Amino acid sequence: MRRTLVERELTEEGPRRGAAAHGKRRSVTVNLAESPLTWLHARGHLTERQFDAGERLRADYERAQIAPSTSMRWDPVRVDGGAADRDLTPTEHQLAAKDRFDCAMREAGPGLSDILWRVACAGEGLPGAERALEWPARSGKLVLKLALDRVAVFYRIG
Repeated sequence: MRRTLVERELTEEGPRRGAAAHGKRRSVTVNLAESPLTWLHARGHLTERQFDAGERLRADYERAQIAPSTSMRWDPVRVDGGAADRDLTPTEHQLAAKDRFDCAMREAGPGLSDILWRVACAGEGLPGAERALEWPARSGKLVLKLALDRVAVFYRIG
C-alpha cells in the first residue's frame, strides 16, 4: 500500500476548523491512502475475517466498475461464449464481479448494506457515514461488523 502522509492540526474538540477553534492543539500525521477498513483493522476493531470480507467486496466493486465512468470501453464483444473462467473476456469478468457484488450486498441485507457500501466501497469514514445515514454517533462500527460477518459467510471466508 502506498502511503500519503499529511500533517493535521487537532484541538481537544476535534479537527481544527479555522481561527475560531480554541483549546489545546496538537499535530498528528494522517495517511490519506489508508482505507477506512484498513484503519479499523490496524487498530483491532475488525477481525481478520471481517477485513478480508470487506476487501473482497471492495475488489468485486472495483472489478465490476460500478462507479460512474466518464469514458467508453471499446473492447471487442465475444460471441463464442467460453465456459472456463480463464477464457472470459474483460467484460465477462466485469459481469461476474457485478453478480458477486450484488449477491454479497443482498446477503448483507437492506439495513446493513448502506453502511457496508459507504465504508468498504466508497471509502467513506465511519463518522461521515453515520451522519449521512442519520444514525447516532458510534453506532456504525457495530452495524458494519455485522454486515461484514454476513458478507464473510457469502464469500465463504473461514
